[in-house]
Amino acid sequence: MNGWIIAAIVVVVLLLLALSVRIVKQYEKGVLFRLGRVIGVREPGLRLIIPVVDVLRQVPLRIVTMPIQSQGIITRDNVSVDVSAVAYFRVVDATKSVVAIENVYSAIDQIAQTTLRKVVGQHTLDETLSETDAINTDIRQILDVTTAEWGVEVTLVELKDIQLPESMKRAMARQAEAEREKRAKIINAEGESQAAAALGDASDTMMAHPLALQLRNLQSLVEIGVDKNTTVVFPAPLMSTIGELGSFLAREAASATPQVPALPEAVVPTPVPAVPRQETPANGGPVPASA
Repeated sequence: MNGWIIAAIVVVVLLLLALSVRIVKQYEKGVLFRLGRVIGVREPGLRLIIPVVDVLRQVPLRIVTMPIQSQGIITRDNVSVDVSAVAYFRVVDATKSVVAIENVYSAIDQIAQTTLRKVVGQHTLDETLSETDAINTDIRQILDVTTAEWGVEVTLVELKDIQLPESMKRAMARQAEAEREKRAKIINAEGESQAAAALGDASDTMMAHPLALQLRNLQSLVEIGVDKNTTVVFPAPLMSTIGELGSFLAREAASATPQVPALPEAVVPTPVPAVPRQETPANGGPVPASA
């Protein structure tokens, strides 16, 4: 009978010892409640508590990755987008995370969703796509203010995915194509301007050195002859060609005009001196000489 009592006592002692032993892991802290009141925080290691009287809540301190599910958001310029994100947080005050809030993980999930909708809704679509760093910073700062009372620190928030309507995707594709065409035209115009400047410099050099134009013509013949062409169009200087063509046409026109014989000079008759007429007197006598 005594043996049974001793065995029962040993079993009870072992059971109480098992109930009083707690192991707090390296990445955890233990919040100790005694009769419902917090009496302290237990560091990692082997810890003993009073069974039934004490309750040890183990709180992990590692960084938690929490995905924020996709939210339908209307941006400031009235474009509907679906935005999802991911948040990283960790517990910095084990006592607050147990006492101040019932479920810290659910609370952070809900506040992160509402904050995401609020912050993205204050930006336009272009800002949402291009200024993601600023949006991430704003969301993290708002979450930090709220979660500080819960003993939680939000270390990082990142927008993970932004889904656009199909019509908006097509419009953005057309905009990007137009932007590329604009850049191509600008680059082409700059190339034409530089080429014109280079040609102007080359023409000035050729005007100063007329032999350079002949050398360039010979170089053109060499380049044309590489392909073994049977017909060679040899460029000639434009202004001299126009002058020679004008002279040729003038000569042809002059040769085609019929030659009209020149008229002989008119013969001017020699004036004959007038001879006074002699009148015969009525009596038949001689005519008196005039004085």
